[in-house]
Amino acid sequence: MQLKIATALATTLAFSTASFAQDVVVGVPNWPSVTVTANVIKQVVETNMGLKVELQTGTNPVIFEALDKGSMHIHPEVWLPNQQGLVDQFAAKIELNSNSTSAVQGICVNQAALDAGIVDISDLTDPTKAALLDSDGNGKGEVFIGATGWASTTVEKAKAHGYGYDLVVDLVELDEGVAYSQLDTAIAGAKPWAGFCYKPHHLFTVHPEMTFLTEPAYDAAKWNALTPEEDADYLANSNVTMAWPPAFIQPVFAKDIEANAPQVAALMRNIDITADDLGAFSYSVVIDGKDAGAVAAEWITANPDRVAAWLK
Repeated sequence: MQLKIATALATTLAFSTASFAQDVVVGVPNWPSVTVTANVIKQVVETNMGLKVELQTGTNPVIFEALDKGSMHIHPEVWLPNQQGLVDQFAAKIELNSNSTSAVQGICVNQAALDAGIVDISDLTDPTKAALLDSDGNGKGEVFIGATGWASTTVEKAKAHGYGYDLVVDLVELDEGVAYSQLDTAIAGAKPWAGFCYKPHHLFTVHPEMTFLTEPAYDAAKWNALTPEEDADYLANSNVTMAWPPAFIQPVFAKDIEANAPQVAALMRNIDITADDLGAFSYSVVIDGKDAGAVAAEWITANPDRVAAWLK
């Protein structure tokens, strides 16, 4: 039975949905957990507020531009500092939810890579060790640095350049599903693998032995992650040869929701999705093969008190 909390909201529904042209449009980027988070928002709004919610796929820049223009209204999972540039660029039109969850990201390796002595990021600059990551027979190892379009991929490319291992290995950009399928193959064959990983993610449930490579400690005074849009020579001029700064995930929504649908604005300020939730969402979609909408419905049914708190 779907959660239905209507009585407490009855007095607040006297607004014109016609003034909110397409009701609510939620942008959905291309990683597993966000597809479920987007569906949780959609189902809570539609069930309790009488609005229609549309889900539209898009990259982070496309979604932020749409938030600015009013053609989208919600980004369910914004990673900071990864999207800090976009947050700063569109700050006048957006609001961040304050109930963030902590995240970790970086280059991680499987047990076979650890056993081969690949434990620190500097090991990727060693041609002998790096060659152990070769899976296509060209004599050079490969390191997965993320999907095309992720802000983190640009940073990882700059990190590889700063550390110098881009001269030793091939940097690979792939859909994460393809990349982690290759990881599964490597593990099954006891072959070393290295690539971009992030938590929360089902990867660490399926393969708990996955380990982040050590790096010099993050230094806020020195960290300078540039983008190609900011500096054509961003690879040379970035300073990111250190661990990632602490990361956080939270929704972002368009400020104009406040005037058009204040209930939605209140929901987006109150919503709290935990790291455990995100990891479970990812696992259900990728490993269990469940539909994201079905996973969202199950989660809502199992968490009525949390959803009720969002709707206050």
